[in-house]
Amino acid sequence: MTWRIIIIMVLGVGPALAHDSWVETNSHLVRSGDAVHIDLKLGNHGNDHRDFKLASKIDAKDCAIQVLAPEGKKYDLRAGLSDLGYAPKEGYWSGKFVAAQPGLYTVVHTSDRVVSYAPTRSIKSAKAMFVVSDSLDKIARDQTGFDKSLGHALEIVPTTNPVVPMGPGQPINVQVLYQGKPWSGAKVSFIPRGESLEEGFDAEFERTTDAQGLASFTPRTGNVYLVVTHRQEPEASGEGYENTKYSATLVVYVPEICPCCNE
Repeated sequence: MTWRIIIIMVLGVGPALAHDSWVETNSHLVRSGDAVHIDLKLGNHGNDHRDFKLASKIDAKDCAIQVLAPEGKKYDLRAGLSDLGYAPKEGYWSGKFVAAQPGLYTVVHTSDRVVSYAPTRSIKSAKAMFVVSDSLDKIARDQTGFDKSLGHALEIVPTTNPVVPMGPGQPINVQVLYQGKPWSGAKVSFIPRGESLEEGFDAEFERTTDAQGLASFTPRTGNVYLVVTHRQEPEASGEGYENTKYSATLVVYVPEICPCCNE
């Protein structure tokens, strides 16, 4: 038995598994001039990430986290992150962002690092979106920017606005892109907070993308949903790693009552 196999067994991880990271906000609708709190979290990998549970904590210095404003300006959040865990591998990172301009904002997290004990190159992308409005009683529906590809190696791109209108019965429509092109046959999981998906393929909460890389899920109840997809490239090796694994996530907040649907 080699030392690498022993390390993998001790750490409780297998060569086919990897943590997923995601970003989420405390609200999907924010009044102009108010603050939104943004969390950077690292998830469980022991069951191929089929739940919303936390496991360990990402190293903030090895990743990027930004807010993309409607006018195109980028705000770096990494320097202002607070560690909300007592121990180095507990809890998660959190930051505050204040937006004055109305419109749709995108929180973006990326990471590209070599997991030496695997040894695997892990490339991650994560998104969450929120809308800033002068009034929370009347939210504009003509938001733009949600369907813009950011050029990530593996990326989940909403094809309809994932913020407004949104509620039970409103579909979450996405396209999966790999190296900028639609990925057909990708498994996409729509994981509700508090649920653990069935092993293999959960027909209730998982979809397979069509020829255009499209997938759709219609939530029946309000919740926070983690949309996630993975891709493995066993032959993509390089200095210090033998294969490459990709993950992409999108967090969607689904309110119990859609604020735009009852106007």
